[in-house]
Amino acid sequence: MDLRGNSVDRRSILRLAMAGSVTLPALALAGCATGGGSSDDPTTTAGGNTSETNPFGMADKSTVEAVIFNGGYGIDYVTFAAGVVEKTQAGSSVEVKPSTQIAQELQPRFVGGNPPDLIDNSGANLIGINTIADQLEDLNDVFEAKNLEGTTIKDTLYPGVEEPGTIDGKLVAINYVQTLYAVWYSASLFEANGWTPPKTWDEAIKLGADAKAKGKFLMLWGKEAATYYQTLAIGSAIKEGGDEVRLALENLKPDCWSHAAVQGVFKALETIIKNGYMKPGGGGTQFTAAQAQWSNGQEALLYPSGSWIENEMKDQTKADFKMTGFPEMTVTAQSKMPYTALHSAAGEGFIVPSKAKNVAGGKELLRTMLSKEAATNFAKTKLAPTIVKDTVPADGFGSTALQSQSKLLADAGDDVFTWKFVDNYGMNQDMLVPWNAFLAGQFDAARLTSELQKITDKVANDSSVKKVEVK
Repeated sequence: MDLRGNSVDRRSILRLAMAGSVTLPALALAGCATGGGSSDDPTTTAGGNTSETNPFGMADKSTVEAVIFNGGYGIDYVTFAAGVVEKTQAGSSVEVKPSTQIAQELQPRFVGGNPPDLIDNSGANLIGINTIADQLEDLNDVFEAKNLEGTTIKDTLYPGVEEPGTIDGKLVAINYVQTLYAVWYSASLFEANGWTPPKTWDEAIKLGADAKAKGKFLMLWGKEAATYYQTLAIGSAIKEGGDEVRLALENLKPDCWSHAAVQGVFKALETIIKNGYMKPGGGGTQFTAAQAQWSNGQEALLYPSGSWIENEMKDQTKADFKMTGFPEMTVTAQSKMPYTALHSAAGEGFIVPSKAKNVAGGKELLRTMLSKEAATNFAKTKLAPTIVKDTVPADGFGSTALQSQSKLLADAGDDVFTWKFVDNYGMNQDMLVPWNAFLAGQFDAARLTSELQKITDKVANDSSVKKVEVK
């Protein structure tokens, strides 16, 4: 998931079982791979000699342990880079472990002083980056190093990619994927029915009526991904109300969820749910199964998600679907930001713990991932761009979704925004509960608002949680 930005509200994911006052089915985590177990090597790897091709002094014949979030992008892109490291750093080995429960598996290892060398801190159950910032390496030296092609890495990246991972001037995370968030649809289905993507929520509601007349739903959801609708709602509300909305949420202000722009979106969603335009049963449906009802069964027209969605559903998408994205709807045609404004930020935050056994090895794996070869491999196989520029051709490797991402970013221009409060404070897990209840029609917009405010206030009033003031 962000939320990076989502923030990484990031990205498609397997989530943990939810607790709370609402009775919901237990979350199925079938197929979750274990990862992040204690390393067998009890010793710390001593540093080697530094050079232009070994800028961090990775020791000869050393071992690197990487724990990677196994979500919409899988882990094979890191395995690809690991293979390159094993060739360039002769005699060394890189072990890439998948995980769907980053916080649960790795927080004990931080406490025990034996964290992995590289972590993809992503997904719904990520570690609140604010809580461990002082235990992480400053990664500016990775950006200052030369890539495998001999060019300084910072000169090969999109502007501003360091911002999401910077806390108090320290680059604690390198967010690898240039993620954008959109509402996705089948261009071929829309063309066949004469439909156009809605620009406002009123237009979306009207489209819901048209869909119902055709025996289809407007939207659907899966239980682990209920907060994809929160990501959509926040993005829409920020476009409607501007920085006033964004800063209130980022700074955990009292009544931030009661802002008129937020309420406008919540009320529109409430209408969609009450009118029967939201496919029921999502609270008992695993999220990829729900997404397949959209991408393969075409039971619903629209689905809010990040740009990982095509890769995640590539084996469960109807032929000639022509997956395409459009920006979040606005509440009115007089929104403070234009309709073309876009929620986008670098996502998939990679971190190197200072107490890792092979800090240099963790950084070397990151440096390799930022090479032109590895970044192009990611774009081609995952159908999404990394923070490395000039790795996606005009035809998007034949992907309509990737082509539409390029268009969305071009149309947005400078009107690109994000937020980090959900990921910064690790709030997504708690927020899943009220969102599932709301989408199921168990909560109305007022109850959703109060439950989200309670979660926000709890963090705001917890003096043990370091706050990040956003201006």
